[in-house]
Amino acid sequence: MPYVAVTALSHAGLVREHNEDSLVIGPWTLCATVTDNPQTLVFPLGRPLVVAVADGLGGHPAGEVASALVVRRLSSLGHSLDGASALRDAVDLCNDEVYSAARGHPELTAMGTTVAGVLVLADSLLVFNVGDSKVYDAAPGGLRQVSVDDSPPPAPGQRTTSAVTQTLGGSRAFGAVTPHVATRTLSVGDRYLVCSDGLTDPVPDEEIDALLRAGEDGRAAFALWKAAIEAGGPDNITLALVRIGDDVG
Repeated sequence: MPYVAVTALSHAGLVREHNEDSLVIGPWTLCATVTDNPQTLVFPLGRPLVVAVADGLGGHPAGEVASALVVRRLSSLGHSLDGASALRDAVDLCNDEVYSAARGHPELTAMGTTVAGVLVLADSLLVFNVGDSKVYDAAPGGLRQVSVDDSPPPAPGQRTTSAVTQTLGGSRAFGAVTPHVATRTLSVGDRYLVCSDGLTDPVPDEEIDALLRAGEDGRAAFALWKAAIEAGGPDNITLALVRIGDDVG
């Protein structure tokens, strides 16, 4: 029977005082938690399954509140999402709720978060994001980013930029978002990486690709976290490996 295996971890890194990343895997959410021990959850392929990372905006108040709100809403809606239109509506709702939660609470004003993830359906997979958290297709032929960064090109001589042009929340006045959503075919053996920029800023794509090829999901997830830590761990690190398997036994 085909299945979806998701291996994930979330860690504050070495610089940030606390973890503002949040994670959703179907009905399970991980918010403001620190662990370097990858956990694996397995689900039958068929029912809609959302796997997403939300990265609370640094330099803004209550990033962990915004990211937790988003993953919990996606978790509650996930089983009902049946396609691109429903997924866009869900992300729009998350944006509305981030602004609504801040209304009347000065300590939450301008809180915001990115979001990136996949919606696994019976015969297709939808990639979605708002902001600069990323989704990669980790195919045997090579790692390829399939999310769309909402950020300007980095300056000459720099590999990344901290500027983000679109987020859920993140300003005093309401701002609508245009979620990036793309539909992909689904096959046994497919593998995707969903992660915050706490992984991709310090660790180049070439190294991520090599580490993914070097071992099974749990070992690869730990190796990716370790690489970000050894590169200075400048930000919160959250990642989920999503693999489509087939239990022929």
